[in-house]
Amino acid sequence: MTEVINETDYEIDGSEFAALADHVLTAMHVATDAELNILFIDPEPMADLHVRWLDLPGPTDVMSFPMDELRPGTPDRPTPPGTLGDICICPQVAEEQAREAGHSTVEEMLLLATHGMLHLMGYDHAEDAEREEMFALQRKLLLTFLATR
Repeated sequence: MTEVINETDYEIDGSEFAALADHVLTAMHVATDAELNILFIDPEPMADLHVRWLDLPGPTDVMSFPMDELRPGTPDRPTPPGTLGDICICPQVAEEQAREAGHSTVEEMLLLATHGMLHLMGYDHAEDAEREEMFALQRKLLLTFLATR
């Protein structure tokens, strides 16, 4: 179950982000009733989280907070239900990044949500090989989602 919470003035279509979560969890063979929260927050609370958890200044685009450390399953052995965790996205930072990338803010936030979900499932991009794997999977998941919209 995905809950989308918008604490900003940005217009957010919660159903689109819930549909993305359903798509990603299904593709990764995670129980679709796993609990996931996607929160949209302003720069100031995002900056507070960034300092508190990563000791880095200023707001960032997305942060993920895993709970039950659920990992992707397989078609034969899907991941059982549990609490996947929380993803916090800052629309103002996403808007700036979208402008630089040449696509819409919504597309950037969908990308960030996909990125955040992969982090919740244990993916990382600290090493080059991890980065290649995570970003290829992120691109595939997002493109297959967008193709169904």
